[in-house]
Amino acid sequence: MKPSCFASILFILSTATSLMAASGPGRPYLALGDSVSFGFITQAGFEYVNPDNFIGFPTYVGQAIKLRTSNAACPGETTGSFLSSTALDDGCRAYRAAVPLHVSYTSTQLDFALSFLKSHPETRLVTVGLGANDLLLLRNACGGIPACIAAGLQQVLTDVAANLLEILNDLRATGFRGIIVVVNYYSVDYSDPIETGFTAALNQAIAAASAQTGTIVADVFTAFQTASVPAGGHTCNAGLLNASPRNEFTCDVHPSQSGQMLIARTVAQTFAAAE
Repeated sequence: MKPSCFASILFILSTATSLMAASGPGRPYLALGDSVSFGFITQAGFEYVNPDNFIGFPTYVGQAIKLRTSNAACPGETTGSFLSSTALDDGCRAYRAAVPLHVSYTSTQLDFALSFLKSHPETRLVTVGLGANDLLLLRNACGGIPACIAAGLQQVLTDVAANLLEILNDLRATGFRGIIVVVNYYSVDYSDPIETGFTAALNQAIAAASAQTGTIVADVFTAFQTASVPAGGHTCNAGLLNASPRNEFTCDVHPSQSGQMLIARTVAQTFAAAE
């Protein structure tokens, strides 16, 4: 390993450690969602036994706005499995059975969230990031064939909107009067109109459900698009996605730490504008 690379890693680790410590004081902030909110890294080996190895945007948000972060996100969570323990997920239940999440619960993520809000009425912020795994399930069922995905897309979007609407209404039904921010999704490649179109359609379903409940949306899609312009719209080349375990010059779908920080800035700005 080159000395410059080693120094960079030490800097990232020390920064992450200080951010974890800084997110302690303040009123509660509850983060809900999937692998993006969790901070998931593909093929991380023994790192999975300690959830502190995975730093998602909620850690940075908590540090930025001085709130105490509880991250209940689960990699592979769908909008359906968030609501029901029998709904199809994309690996969340298997992950939870094998290794710990950032916070421990045996219920659905929704049940945990409702219990948390009832027992922490002083909670200031809730973020919700769900929907991408619903689309990934369709993509996997179609073997990645765009025509097949397009044929099944409307039903998936209808389900996402209905499930998210139920989730947001249930969160408010606890009596929570703080700010809810729904986090939409980035395209993994803005230079690919088909891929970006699917993501934009998902975000429209997310926006529709949010609008029905008067909930604000953090526009991560636009933030990543803007940041990817110097790289020709290639989100990977802009350094916003994790490197693939198979080839460091290709990317996984999950945000890198710079990507997570960009999501955090977008959420923090959205929160500040809503106060």
